[in-house]
Amino acid sequence: MLNNKLLLLLTSAFLFGCGGGSDSKSATQPDSSENLRWEQDTFEAASKFKDYCESPRLGDFPDLSGTSMHEKMWLRSWANDSYLWYEEIDDIDPTPFNVPDYFEKLRTTEKDEFTGEDKDNFHFTRNTEEYRKRTQAGVSLSYGMSLKVISKSPPRKIVVSYVEPNSIAEANGVIRGDEVIQVNDVDVINSNDSNDIDIINAGLFPSNISQEYRFQFEHVFSGAVKTVSMRPSELERSPVLNVQTIQHDDDNIGYFQFNTHNSPSEKALRDAVAQLSASNIDDLVIDIRYNGGGLLAVASQLAYMISGESSTNKTFELLQFNDKYPNTNPVTGERIAPIPFYNQTLGFSDGLTSGLPLPTLNLNRVFVLTTDNTCSASEALMNGLRGIDVEVIQVGGKTCGKPYGFYPVDNCGTTYFNVQFQGVNHKGFGSYASGFEPKQASPITGFQIPGCLAVDDFNHQLGDKSEAMLSSALYYRSTGNCPIIAASSVSQVQNHEQGSSDSRFEISDPAELTDQVMNNKIY
Repeated sequence: MLNNKLLLLLTSAFLFGCGGGSDSKSATQPDSSENLRWEQDTFEAASKFKDYCESPRLGDFPDLSGTSMHEKMWLRSWANDSYLWYEEIDDIDPTPFNVPDYFEKLRTTEKDEFTGEDKDNFHFTRNTEEYRKRTQAGVSLSYGMSLKVISKSPPRKIVVSYVEPNSIAEANGVIRGDEVIQVNDVDVINSNDSNDIDIINAGLFPSNISQEYRFQFEHVFSGAVKTVSMRPSELERSPVLNVQTIQHDDDNIGYFQFNTHNSPSEKALRDAVAQLSASNIDDLVIDIRYNGGGLLAVASQLAYMISGESSTNKTFELLQFNDKYPNTNPVTGERIAPIPFYNQTLGFSDGLTSGLPLPTLNLNRVFVLTTDNTCSASEALMNGLRGIDVEVIQVGGKTCGKPYGFYPVDNCGTTYFNVQFQGVNHKGFGSYASGFEPKQASPITGFQIPGCLAVDDFNHQLGDKSEAMLSSALYYRSTGNCPIIAASSVSQVQNHEQGSSDSRFEISDPAELTDQVMNNKIY
């Protein structure tokens, strides 16, 4: 059984309440905000300011009475201590800024060498209570429908990407591909009025469990328009869906949709792999097109279940921190050691004890279906397998490009996400900040992977052999080539994968969020 210190390391994208600097806090009252002075390039220990809050929470929290300046000084020292690119932060006086705006300043302004875009696109916050519900229990306020923007501006197009089982959306007959055309009588497609946009966002991303919204959907197959009224509920998200064995070329092809690396996914993945192992599958297709990441340890477990004994004594991922911590993890205080391919349960899921053996498929290749929503731990899964020469064949679009990670930290009710490490695989590779992309021709870089471009096909249900991504994967498996698709389709997937990561226009159910940064609003 794993000890508690090791378990902290496993949950690298799943920690709360960890500060930097010294490990103790004075029992005396902190300096008042009038006595807190910013001195450029001089940093006190973050622990001096940790948990001193302008508005302390009531209840079982570590919060003490403080000021917004205490919160900002904690952020400043914490970032200087553990931020991966701390030397690229401009140290500016926090006094004139509110806390959220100051946190935005504590990031590099440098550009990525491959894309020319911001190096750090993963600097964000979440309400601590909501984040814990979402990641630990997979629970969020939701109708149970995940949404995707096809067109960002009028004429706008927002469709349902998938529906959770046993949800209010499923009960109302909403399915993948249905288009949202109205929210509370507001025209979703054409309206540009700011008040209308507020109504649309409030309806699509509910924050009040008692508020009911009226939607009009155009059915994906019949074109019929129907109106349904829905009230959100606290919904436990299903991390794994559509586990099935597909008959193709007289072989058994395993398939499942994997939506998030959260705690409940440990048991769901173990059950899915056990089911597919009993079916004696010849190949595996994992649909991670909407998987924004989560627990690295879960990615490691899945990688082991795919590869089996070939991963024994090899590195799944090695975390590399800033140059202040070449040998020691700045959060756990432990010596940096490689994350292995975990071959047993770690006790993340309720009802699943740690130390149980994981089933294996013993495959030497795997097909992955991806979009720009495929991020973080999902990319680590791909990179980790490639590091031990399991062939990864990518079908779909370029991934989001996040070889970085963080230990989320709660301070005063806000959980902060600040890039603290880069992960590399067994071969030392982790340079995929521009995203993994499928290439039919021989890949020329480490982030180009054999495979095929394919669109996210909302005219078919996920797991349908005729759906564009799954169909392309099966075709590639049979022929070693990509199916011929229209040039317009290639342009569509390339343009969308390049552009839709703009957080202003990225629509998805907040339940999808793990450690991927998205704003989830339309403008």
